Amino acid sequence: MPVAQESIESGVVMDCSAMQSLIASLLRIVGPKGLVHGADLSMRLSGKPQRAEVLVRPADTGEVSAVLAACHAAGVAVVPHGGLTGLVHGADSGPDEVILTLERMRRIETVDTSQRTLVAEAGVVLEVAQAAAAAACLSVPVDLGARGSATLGGMVATNAGGNSVLRHGMMRDNVLGLEVVLADGTVIDSMNPLVKNNTGYDIKQLFIGSEGTLGVVTRVVLRLLEAPCGYGTALLGLPDFACTGPLLRRLDQALDGRLSSFEVMWPEFYRAVSTPPAAGRPPLSHDHGLYALVEASSRVPEHDEGFASILSELMEQGLIADATLANNERERQALWALRDDVAQLRHAGPLVAYDISLPLADTGDYVERLRGAILARWPAAHCWAFGHLGDGNVHVAVHVPDLSSDDRQVLDSLVYSPLQALRGSVSAEHGIGLEKKSWLGISRNPTEIALMRALKHALDPTGVLNPGRIFDLQRSGGQR
Repeated sequence: MPVAQESIESGVVMDCSAMQSLIASLLRIVGPKGLVHGADLSMRLSGKPQRAEVLVRPADTGEVSAVLAACHAAGVAVVPHGGLTGLVHGADSGPDEVILTLERMRRIETVDTSQRTLVAEAGVVLEVAQAAAAAACLSVPVDLGARGSATLGGMVATNAGGNSVLRHGMMRDNVLGLEVVLADGTVIDSMNPLVKNNTGYDIKQLFIGSEGTLGVVTRVVLRLLEAPCGYGTALLGLPDFACTGPLLRRLDQALDGRLSSFEVMWPEFYRAVSTPPAAGRPPLSHDHGLYALVEASSRVPEHDEGFASILSELMEQGLIADATLANNERERQALWALRDDVAQLRHAGPLVAYDISLPLADTGDYVERLRGAILARWPAAHCWAFGHLGDGNVHVAVHVPDLSSDDRQVLDSLVYSPLQALRGSVSAEHGIGLEKKSWLGISRNPTEIALMRALKHALDPTGVLNPGRIFDLQRSGGQR
């Protein structure tokens, strides 16, 4: 059965009068501006995989607490919504569930230039947080393509990664403190802004990457960095995949830790984003074995000459076959636009998108074997590979004409099954949600899954917070 039609495990099935009673309680908590249901909700959710009858929009942490307490008492499941930029159906809702969105909680409370922190409510959109930091000549370390819609709370809940993980890490590396509301309405204030706080369990880490199953993040303390003054950005044509490991290491050494991005595009992907209907001319020819978009950030404006000199040396060593260097911000953005132009792939038809990670040494062989297996089974298929190779993350997009539900299971197996022997991950940065939970056992052993279940039961014993995501609590035994 396709994932979008999968049954979502919820708390209890309520009769109409019980739901109406809960709606009345929620209305008293959040007021008319904070509740959407009936025809208004149907219009708002039109065309989306949402079947909930109620959407709640609390205005502050106190209202979030009261909403969760009311739903907990009624035994009704709550599905938290962030910016809805996730790709694993982690925010899909069922008819007996309540959607909770923090879209009214978008206040940036402080930007502390001495402590270099930003304190904000969880509904703040990343792009807004970036602008607030930039106004103080600081920067948010985490960046991603969905910056205009992804919210800080959603990014915490999914442990978002993005384009600069190589240098700055994922969301969990940049969150100093959190405020979280548990399933029963209990507010956990862990908003300590200190980098060094070695006082027992690091409570905030329980909730980072938990996909809304353990608590609802309401406020965040983010670490900020000094804003870069300049960038060195280049698109490289490589002879083959074997060059990537030595090239990555030598670039990082030569740039003295300033390398922030090492994005790779396999030839099929590069061709798709650099030929019509894609706009513009390809900055490099289509006859290279691999393409790498590399970027170094600096707090010194004039370092382009040194960057170009490093690339020239690596070209002489045979690790680079050709290169084009961005000379200004417009050219820099144009190179990044190539890497981000995933929409070009959709011209072939509906896509199945995968987000995996594995050791760099195994990646080239894995991609080639996967492409061969897909084309052997479906000769008319397309397979594109690209991603944040500097941190081991590869995105694979596949189009199979007239893909059936049985074919989808076969395709998933072709992608995921080889990862177990490689100690790879079925999800590098998108999470598990509903879509990948049957494959969790590829990357997590039974004792790890048992511990995760125990944490879920301890913090949400009735299973009302985003139930059915990551794993089904009602099922016994391990994952497939």
